Amino acid sequence: MIRRTTRAALAMAMGMALSAGLALSAHAQQKTMSIGTGGTGGVYYPLGGAIANVLTKNLPNMQATAEVTGGSVDNLKLIGTGQSELGFSMADAALDAFKGVDKFKSGKIPLQALLVVYPNRMHAVTLEGSGINSIADMKGKRVSTGSPGSATEVMAFRVIEAAGLDKDKDMKRERLSVAESVNAIKDGKIDAFFWVGGLPTASITDLAATPGLKMKLVDHADLVDKMNAKYGKLYSAGIIKGGTYPGLDKDNKNTEVWNLILTNDKMSDQDAYNIVKTLVEKKADIVAVHKEAESFSMDNQVQERSPIPFHPGAMKYFKEMGKGG
Repeated sequence: MIRRTTRAALAMAMGMALSAGLALSAHAQQKTMSIGTGGTGGVYYPLGGAIANVLTKNLPNMQATAEVTGGSVDNLKLIGTGQSELGFSMADAALDAFKGVDKFKSGKIPLQALLVVYPNRMHAVTLEGSGINSIADMKGKRVSTGSPGSATEVMAFRVIEAAGLDKDKDMKRERLSVAESVNAIKDGKIDAFFWVGGLPTASITDLAATPGLKMKLVDHADLVDKMNAKYGKLYSAGIIKGGTYPGLDKDNKNTEVWNLILTNDKMSDQDAYNIVKTLVEKKADIVAVHKEAESFSMDNQVQERSPIPFHPGAMKYFKEMGKGG
């Protein structure tokens, strides 16, 4: 009787140990995926949250999380140090990181593109009555060029330069996030600000809907050729259609640049394939959070829209879908 009980207890103990071992093994196999996004007032952050949910839900043993960051430049540096596996970036900042220039003079980052996502539109924002009708009119004004670590800052400097202004000498410059810029312009602390992002951007909607203020977007599409002449064919003329924001009653002629989801050269082909396949095929779940995810389509997966080479795992999926990348 005692022997039988001892055998049963031993069998139970072995079973529990086996279960624990299997659980530990499963836990060990689970991959964490940190996604660098942007500030909470922009588009990267809600999109990143939706992507994290889709990846966690659909890929076994993957736990993805969206991280608040300063934006593209921060995301690229986090990818470079291995602190983030994925990150959003505008194409111009990504090319700087890939080449090791400008904000990345400390060294090249071995980037690979997973997906071309959507175009970022440069918003040059002011209020009616500011006297600012062109970028050149920002001379002598108080202007925010975006938060440190953001691609807004990278592109804003290039817009200002193309307009013939010196970013340091010709304006009193602040370095605020889009949410901080909106608060500052409401409080009369700045006269204008730059923000490059998707449509609509929540913080810009908030400003446009503020009673007693009339938001104005400054046209600057005429600067594209000068920007491309110096920095390569990264930029194109775009339009923010009237009605995109409350009270915006006419089209704004602006500049735009494509956004990418990037990784470094450490991600396996299988992981890259699984991630890209999931994001394309579960696009509807991401669109439900933000409509810019409509651009997560195969038509946009062309190398001309990404100065960064596509990951071999991404290319495998594109070819299966009849695209050459």
